[in-house]
Amino acid sequence: MAKMEVKTSLLDNMIGVGDMVLLEPLNEETVINNLKKRFDHNEIYTYIGSVVISVNPYRSLPIYSPEKVEDYRNRNFYELSPHIFALSDEAYRSLRDQDKDQCILITGESGAGKTEASKLVMSYVAAVCGKGAEVNQVKEQLLQSNPVLEAFGNAKTVRNDNSSRFGKYMDIEFDFKGDPLGGVISNYLLEKSRVVKQPRGERNFHVFYQLLSGASEELLNKLKLERDFSRYNYLSLDSAKVNGVDDAANFRTVRNAMQIVGFMDHEVESVLEVVAAVLKLGNIEFKPESRVNGLDESKIKDKNELKEICELTGIDQSVLERAFSFRTVEAKQEKVSTTLNVAQAYYARDALAKNLYSRLFSWLVNRINESIKAQTKVRKKVMGVLDIYGFEIFEDNSFEQFIINYCNEKLQQIFIELTLKEEQEEYIREDIEWTHIEYFNNAIICDLIENNTNGILAMLDEECLRPGTVTDETFLEKLNQVCATHQHFESRMSKCSRFLNDTSLPHSCFRIQHYAGKVLYQVEGFVDKNNDLLYRDLSQAMWKAGHALIKSLFPEGNPAKINLKRPPTAGSQFKASVATLMKNLQTKNPNYIRCIKPNDKKAAHIFSEGLVCHQVRYLGLLENVRVRRAGYAFRQAYEPCLERYKMLCKQTWPHWKGPARAGVEVLFNELEIPVEEYSFGRSKIFIRNPRTLFKLEDLRKQRLEDLATLIQKIYRGWKCRTHFLLMRKSQIVIAAWYRRYAQQKRYQQIKSSTLVIQSYIRGWKARKILRELKHQKRCEEAATTIAAYWHGTQVRREYRKFFRANAGKKIYEFTLQRIVQKYFLEMKNKVPSLSPIDKNWPSRPYLFLDSTHKELKRIFHLWRCKKYRDQFTDQQKLIYEEKLEASELFKDKKALYPSSVGQPFQGPYLEINKNPKYKKLKDAIEEKIIIAEVVNKINRANGKSTSRIFLLTNNNLLLADQKSGQIKSEVPLVDVTKVSMSSQNDGFFAVHLKEGSEAASKGDFLFSSDHLIEMATKLYRTTLSQTKQKLNIEISDEFLVQFRQDKVCVKFIQGNQKNGSVPTCKRKNNRLLEVAVP
Repeated sequence: MAKMEVKTSLLDNMIGVGDMVLLEPLNEETVINNLKKRFDHNEIYTYIGSVVISVNPYRSLPIYSPEKVEDYRNRNFYELSPHIFALSDEAYRSLRDQDKDQCILITGESGAGKTEASKLVMSYVAAVCGKGAEVNQVKEQLLQSNPVLEAFGNAKTVRNDNSSRFGKYMDIEFDFKGDPLGGVISNYLLEKSRVVKQPRGERNFHVFYQLLSGASEELLNKLKLERDFSRYNYLSLDSAKVNGVDDAANFRTVRNAMQIVGFMDHEVESVLEVVAAVLKLGNIEFKPESRVNGLDESKIKDKNELKEICELTGIDQSVLERAFSFRTVEAKQEKVSTTLNVAQAYYARDALAKNLYSRLFSWLVNRINESIKAQTKVRKKVMGVLDIYGFEIFEDNSFEQFIINYCNEKLQQIFIELTLKEEQEEYIREDIEWTHIEYFNNAIICDLIENNTNGILAMLDEECLRPGTVTDETFLEKLNQVCATHQHFESRMSKCSRFLNDTSLPHSCFRIQHYAGKVLYQVEGFVDKNNDLLYRDLSQAMWKAGHALIKSLFPEGNPAKINLKRPPTAGSQFKASVATLMKNLQTKNPNYIRCIKPNDKKAAHIFSEGLVCHQVRYLGLLENVRVRRAGYAFRQAYEPCLERYKMLCKQTWPHWKGPARAGVEVLFNELEIPVEEYSFGRSKIFIRNPRTLFKLEDLRKQRLEDLATLIQKIYRGWKCRTHFLLMRKSQIVIAAWYRRYAQQKRYQQIKSSTLVIQSYIRGWKARKILRELKHQKRCEEAATTIAAYWHGTQVRREYRKFFRANAGKKIYEFTLQRIVQKYFLEMKNKVPSLSPIDKNWPSRPYLFLDSTHKELKRIFHLWRCKKYRDQFTDQQKLIYEEKLEASELFKDKKALYPSSVGQPFQGPYLEINKNPKYKKLKDAIEEKIIIAEVVNKINRANGKSTSRIFLLTNNNLLLADQKSGQIKSEVPLVDVTKVSMSSQNDGFFAVHLKEGSEAASKGDFLFSSDHLIEMATKLYRTTLSQTKQKLNIEISDEFLVQFRQDKVCVKFIQGNQKNGSVPTCKRKNNRLLEVAVP
């Protein structure tokens, strides 16, 4: 991402108007056009003085990075482009440095981005405040409280996929250094009616969907839930899945956030159990049933859901069932129990679900407050963040919209009062004459709603408490009587004749002229929603629950603390909460963020002017601008003002050495700005009309262009001079280097020539000396040769007279010596290969060398055998020893032996250690396995074969079942006496056991195997190693085998088999077992 352009003022490179106080002309159209122009250029933030207007972009923008946080840190509010970070930094620095408690009020309609704005404020404060383990833990807890509250208090609506359905006010507490110590959260008016019914296209609260999507099967079974949304009546199915929202991942995030905030495992489990109970309450259905006295009562259709709810909550099933069927009314000493019809039973069920969920939400807020509250008792500074529903005008407006709009009327009232107060204080502080500002005071509307005598809320409470028949119509009649003459109240049934012809006003509605426009309220449901009645029987049933959390949520159910006084209504509770909130806000320095939704499609790059115009009206933005610019539209400290415009006057450019105020006075006199257009304060210059400021900006822009031209001219001249000097310097350097190079090259040439001449001279001298030495050597050799010949002649003369006596013998010995020498030299070249099986040997050349030739052949064979043996590893030596043992036992005795010579002995053919099928068998054997092979065990009764695993270890012989791996027989090697087999080409062999041994109780074993030679050899060697006795190997075509108490003769015959070349075994009679071998 490109680095942000350096800015020193809000006015630099401004798209549209960054601060709408400077907007000219000022009307609704120009305000909307300015917002649209900035929105189209990804400028979603705009100022109205110190108020931030935020337009939801419905997409991620790269304007919240850590680099941006650093850009806005410790900067003047108007120094950079409008941003929520600028307001957050201003509030934090005022709290830290000036010791002023702050509050940030975030308002706007659903989908405008209020929740995201509050997150950004908290994340910025967390980023710029102190560091440290404890501080970071507090930050993390404060930030992680958001996912928990969003899961339980937010829902998908037609306007917003993550709409806050409650108002939230968080006080973040700081120490004197500005490090966070903790916080306190207050919640307002949770929309609990959403628990039991949702408008079309909307969802219930997030937590229900997150639990069913993200919980493990084990947890769902424990909570007696199923993953299918359609199983629950309280969950709407037309929008159960939201594009781009992963409920399962969000559930894991919520669980992790609860852990970070400080929830214990059993607390999380209790919360989820209550959520599951609320879900399952919606599945309870009732059927009508007539009593003997003619009254209708209700019965539960399927008690299985009720049973599971009672198991989850620990409530006696009969107690809860009775609470759904009867209602007990207490008055002093009297108790009256009446039955509930089906409609009343459904009302009671839904009332219980709404109360259970709303009280759980309040408990969550209190539990979070316990974790994030400041642990120290030192004096604290406080920053409040208010994220509350904006003004709402729907097609159908009910009790919820009425009290939400009442809250916004109060916020508008305090905004106007605090804004005017701030303006007046600044004028007084700067010694500027204060002029009265005309504005609309909405106190008359607030009084219409909250007046303790004639207010709408007071009359609603009075109607709810009145004995007799109370309906929404009677409430409307009372409003018509009391409020008919009020200029902001309208009703079709009013006695005032000015409303009789207004056909747009239905009979069951009334209309209030709010500061943001007229709102039509449907009176249906006002009384019930204000009563918010939960039958005492249900409260007492909940208090009797074995579930600790549920029991704590219904303290009024305690029989020992029965209070016959009617609980406060929802309207009066909310009125008291709003009064407390207003009182709290008036003690703090306010900062405002107004959020605007650009379209209803929740799509990026779409700006609906009609929708934005509607929000501009009910947010009162035009009124805000008028109030802000009623006196002077722009004010700025003398130092930055002089710094920005000093280039417009020769006396102040480039440096002014006197006071900044004097410089500004000189500057404005030089520019001939009319005196009535500005005033000088103590520390600031005040400009009355935006046109004056824009004129200054135009002059500055033109002057900057002139200065830029001058700077370019000077820069180009400097650049050309610098380039010339650099070229001249480079030419000098190049010339110097070239001269050096030329001299070096000439020197190398001279040096090379000198070396060549020297080499030629040295070569000539060396050749001359060589010729002299060669001549001298030839002279010496000639003298030596002559002397040798002369001495030889003299010796031959002396020796000739002795030679003739032994000439024959010497010639014979010499000849014989030469023949033997020639024989050995020829044998050296004719030696065969080193393979021990190579039988080639060269023929003897002479008869007298016959014995020598044979002995030499024997010695050579022994030598190459030793060389071959030296190459063997210990494992190979063992194999060859076994092969040698097999040769001694079976060679020329067993017809099967020749075919086994070329096959290596592998031993454990079944890899029992690697095959998981034989894990049980492996665990049962602790010794080393020598042989592991599948053999056919011959049945003693009929001669048929059964597959068995044949295992040979150091001490035992074992047989196991091939399929299950279970050990069938175990025979110690000391009990094996003999092995019998035929001499033919078959794999049958018998293992004879010692008579009287425990293993011989069923008799000897008769097997058939493809590796007979290997198995017999290894059995022989292992037995010899363990018992120090040779195992008898009997090879005969007939031998006796002990089967239990009988001796059976096993006879091998030649025959033609039906199944090819496989030997077959057949029991002929009790004494004969015949094996047919092909």
